[in-house]
Amino acid sequence: MYSEFDITTAKWGDVKTAPHYDLAILPWGATEPHNGHLPYCTDMLTAQAVAFEVCGKVHERGVNVMVLPGIPLGSQNPGQIELPFCIHTSQATQMAILRDVVKSLKRQGIHKLLIMSGHGGNIFKGMIRDLMIEDPDMTIAHNEWFAFIPRAEYFEEKEDDHAGEQETSVMLHYYPELVKMELAGDGKFKPFAIDGLNHKVGWLPRDWAQVTEDTGVGYPKKATAEKGRRYMEAVIPRIVDFVEDFVKKEIY
Repeated sequence: MYSEFDITTAKWGDVKTAPHYDLAILPWGATEPHNGHLPYCTDMLTAQAVAFEVCGKVHERGVNVMVLPGIPLGSQNPGQIELPFCIHTSQATQMAILRDVVKSLKRQGIHKLLIMSGHGGNIFKGMIRDLMIEDPDMTIAHNEWFAFIPRAEYFEEKEDDHAGEQETSVMLHYYPELVKMELAGDGKFKPFAIDGLNHKVGWLPRDWAQVTEDTGVGYPKKATAEKGRRYMEAVIPRIVDFVEDFVKKEIY
C-alpha cells in the first residue's frame, strides 16, 4: 500500500519543498504468527494503513503530517517467542528506539508525535510519561485504532482479540491480497482456570502454547472485507478529528 504521506517511499525532492510538518505518525506493530492466514507483520501493516488514510484526510483540512517507517518490533508472550520468527522486543529496546525517534524529530523542529499502535501487547504509557518529563517541548500521544470503537455493532464474535473476525476483516479491507482464508484455523482458545484473570481482577501474560493451537484467539471465518470497511468508516473519522485537534488546539 502506497501513500504520498509515507516517508518510506517519499523523496527528498518532495519533502524539501513541502511546508512545515505539524506532526509525525509512527506506526508500531509486532512480528508474530497470526493464525494460519494473516501475515506475521499484520499489526504493523494495519497501523500503517490507518496512518496513511488519516494523513490523507487531515491534509485536506490543512494539516501537514508524515508517516514514519513502521516498527515491526513488539512485546510477546511466553509460548509465542518459541515459535519460528516470532520476535520479542523488550520495553527497554522499544524505549531506546522511541527516544531516538523523538530526539531526531525535535532536532528537525517537529514537536508532536502520534504513536499508531497495532499491537495490544505494546504498552507505551510509561514510556511517553518518561519522555515528556525528559523533554517538556515534545508532546507525544498514543492511539490503538482497534480499541476505542465498540465491536458489537460491526462483528458477530464476542471473544476475539488476535487474528479473529475483527482483525481479519480489517486486513481483508486494506490488504486482501495478503490474506489466505483457506489457511485459517478456528482460533479456538482456552481461558484461564482462575476466574479473576479472565475478568481482569488480576493480570499475567497468557502462555500462548497453553491458550491456542493455531496462534489465533478468535474465530476468523466470519470475517469479510465489508465488515472491515464498515468498521473503519467509524474509526477513521474519530482519529482524523483527534489529529486535527492535536495539531491545532492547546492541550488544556
